[in-house]
Amino acid sequence: MNAAALKHLAAVDPVMARLMRELGPCRLAHEPWRSPFQSLVQAVAHQQLNGTAANTILTRFKKLFPQRRFPKPADLADVTNEQIRACGFSFSKIAAIRDLAAKTLDGTIPSSREIAKLGDEEIIERLTAARGVGRWTVEMLLIFQLGRTDVLPVDDFGVRNGFRLAYKKRAMPKPKALLAFGKKWRPHGTTAAWYLWRAADGARRQVKPSNKKK
Repeated sequence: MNAAALKHLAAVDPVMARLMRELGPCRLAHEPWRSPFQSLVQAVAHQQLNGTAANTILTRFKKLFPQRRFPKPADLADVTNEQIRACGFSFSKIAAIRDLAAKTLDGTIPSSREIAKLGDEEIIERLTAARGVGRWTVEMLLIFQLGRTDVLPVDDFGVRNGFRLAYKKRAMPKPKALLAFGKKWRPHGTTAAWYLWRAADGARRQVKPSNKKK
């Protein structure tokens, strides 16, 4: 928990202050031991799938490489597209994973040591050169692998929906409008995003199916 972030957000935004009281301290954690390649492959797996389905596919994928906890880019030369397809990846995602491996090997995608020295926008520019990798995907890497503190993923559905609910808006905010509003949260956009995600999660938990017979 970053006390400075909480103090700043509470001071500039009463809605954020309320979310902090209701939800408690920020519990965002990052995983710095993952390589950029692993983070991006995992992000590709999660695209357009729920978490359970994506994690099942990733578990099968990792079993193709029993000598590793997670394959290295060069390891993909030892498996066929058909083997990867059998794990549950679509052919478009297989092409993306192959491209991620190639661009990691040629240096377009930086190593863990190199990426730590780069600024957020430089990382986004480098990584979005890979097939199937957009800004949102890199923003998830910035947050959950690198622990960057001022990332506001305005294209994320959960962030936008959390904003709609927390600020009692009738419609989803447009990404540009949310980005403009979020300037007041800087340089703690990541913490603000976490609270918006939790606001959206809380609303989903409150919606329960009725068991009443009609």
